[in-house]
Amino acid sequence: MKNFLKFLKNKARINHYVIGFLIVVVTAFSFIAFIYRFTSIATTKEYDGVNLEQRTKQKYQNVDQVNAKRGDVLDTSGEMISGNSSIYNIYAVLSHSAKTTDGKPEYVENKSSTAEKLSKYLPLSKKQILDYLTPENKKQYQVEFGPEGRGLSIEIKNKIAQENIQGIKFTELPSRAYPNGIFATNQVGITKADNANDKNSNISGVMGIEKYFNKTLAGTNGKKITKIDSHGNELPGSEVTEKQAINGSNVYLTLDSKIQQYVEILTQNVESKYQPKNLNVLVMDAKTGQIKAATQRPTFNPTTGKGLDESWRDTLVEDQFEPGSVMKILTLSASIDSGNYKPDELYRSGAVEVGGRTIRDWNNVGWGYIPASEAFPRSSNTGMVHLEQEMGPDTWMDYMKRFKIGVKTGIPLPGEIAGGISYKHASDQAMTSFGQSVNVNTIQMLQAFSAVANNGKMIKPQIVKKIVDPNTDKTTKKFKVETVGHPIKASTAKQVRKAMREVVTEPYGTGMVYKIPGVKVGVKTGTAQIASPTGGYMSGASNYIYSVAGMAPYKDPKYIVYITMRQPQIMSTGAEQMISEIFNPLMKRLMTNSDSAGTDIAANSQYVDMPDFLNSSVGDAQKQIEKLNLQTGIIGTGDKIVQQLPANGEKVMPGQRIVMLTNGAMTMPDLTGWSKNDVLKFAEITGKTVDTDGDGYVTSQSIKAGDVINDSGKIKVTLKNN
Repeated sequence: MKNFLKFLKNKARINHYVIGFLIVVVTAFSFIAFIYRFTSIATTKEYDGVNLEQRTKQKYQNVDQVNAKRGDVLDTSGEMISGNSSIYNIYAVLSHSAKTTDGKPEYVENKSSTAEKLSKYLPLSKKQILDYLTPENKKQYQVEFGPEGRGLSIEIKNKIAQENIQGIKFTELPSRAYPNGIFATNQVGITKADNANDKNSNISGVMGIEKYFNKTLAGTNGKKITKIDSHGNELPGSEVTEKQAINGSNVYLTLDSKIQQYVEILTQNVESKYQPKNLNVLVMDAKTGQIKAATQRPTFNPTTGKGLDESWRDTLVEDQFEPGSVMKILTLSASIDSGNYKPDELYRSGAVEVGGRTIRDWNNVGWGYIPASEAFPRSSNTGMVHLEQEMGPDTWMDYMKRFKIGVKTGIPLPGEIAGGISYKHASDQAMTSFGQSVNVNTIQMLQAFSAVANNGKMIKPQIVKKIVDPNTDKTTKKFKVETVGHPIKASTAKQVRKAMREVVTEPYGTGMVYKIPGVKVGVKTGTAQIASPTGGYMSGASNYIYSVAGMAPYKDPKYIVYITMRQPQIMSTGAEQMISEIFNPLMKRLMTNSDSAGTDIAANSQYVDMPDFLNSSVGDAQKQIEKLNLQTGIIGTGDKIVQQLPANGEKVMPGQRIVMLTNGAMTMPDLTGWSKNDVLKFAEITGKTVDTDGDGYVTSQSIKAGDVINDSGKIKVTLKNN
């Protein structure tokens, strides 16, 4: 028993030592593991895959992007074409938890009054606004007002802000201002926000110059760092700029605002009158290649975006087409320059068979046997085939290559297409002599014409003049005159210009309508068939591309004007007469600073600056609009103007209709005689859906003039050509 007790005592002592040893070992290993883990965290600054240093910085440090200021696009003399601006989205706070620091409510309390006030400025009825202010989710903190509440101008935003409507707030977003309205819009281009809902978003070019020079205009963003406390509040004096923003450069174009604006007016008038499917106008300085004006129809308003869906391309470089008879300028040039031109040699006009295909003159019967010298002014297709056959296909192809037909010009506009030449068959070779079986873009043809205007020296068209760093006001890049070839001799160019003059002066010339008193202009007219998607060419009186290429003065050209018009829908007069309504006054303006009637048009070449009619009486607004040579369209029964289109500050053309909404009941105006463009303004300002049937001008409407239209459905409008 005594021994057993001694054994137990010894065993307890041994267990004590074992347990103590184990505790020491475990403690030692735990301490070692702790030291290892601590050392590892201290050296790697990571725990469980999380960077602790970055997490701490995120919690107590705020990093903000500092946006670079986007550069401006300006005309040749420095007048702004596009620059930075802001647009505004409107929203209403509904949650009763929204209060000021002193406990006053900051939410919409009187929804009816709020809806009534907002309906004056937004294209929404009072009922529609009330629907937005009464969402199904009663706990919703705030609401927006759909697309009608986005992209508001500063003028509309300020008018709403002046009403001091409780709970109505605005989000300011970056945008781009186009103070000239429609102004070489498809060439200048537009921008869009990289993130439409981020007030700190950058904007990027998506078309034209804005897109091509996006990096140059955008600059480089900077970075600002501030320290914050655990609640996210900025600590005083903690701001540190880690990276300075570098503002974008300004891009100066060669466009001349006075010429451009006059071109827009003339082009708009012809589009409205004859409704072509496409219309392009180009004015180039013959000596430098600088494009002084460029426009197209259809186009769109860069401020409102109206028309953008129908005009998403720069047709001056992105469209290819068969140029038709203006190509005869190059054919005659090649024939003379190659030594194959025999002006007194007779040929049989009317029709000629080449490669199993019959080619006819534009009048189908020709003029019998006539000298080759009359082929150009008469615009004889068979005459050009005769010249091509005298040269031979290899020589003619060589000259087309010299003129860089089928080669991009490299003008700094996105999406330029090269075109091409169909030359496999003898009939194709013959047809290229009068501008069929060959595809070009308008800038490409303008470049080729410059060789004739410049005594054989071909100049690259230029739309950008220089790039200037706004921070130093120094020019970082200057675009100089660029000679791209010498396809013909000076003597050849002089002979061709003389022939172009005969198109205007000879009784058998096709361009007599382009005779301008006091201006010695030389031209070549063009009528090109349009290829059909199903093969062959389209038929019908209007299914042509009509054109004119002109130089003045013809002996030593200062300007080249090139106009193309595709498929006019209203053939109330000859195509040459339609184009002359742009060409003649424009060329007169360029050469003498007066219109074809001899009167000074310097003032008339400018757009009308749209006044601010908001809160004006209807009577006063109508009187002022009449003095500005504009038309009115009044919507509603009120006595004050609460909305207007176009908006204040936009530039509009003489004769344009100004659509205005009054503060009374929204009643239907008499739309009779309104253009489709006017009807679109009506739809925009009222927020109503309008279905249009036909083209031209309004002849009937589904809702009678004077009827209230607040709660009406679709409005149907019928238009017909006069």
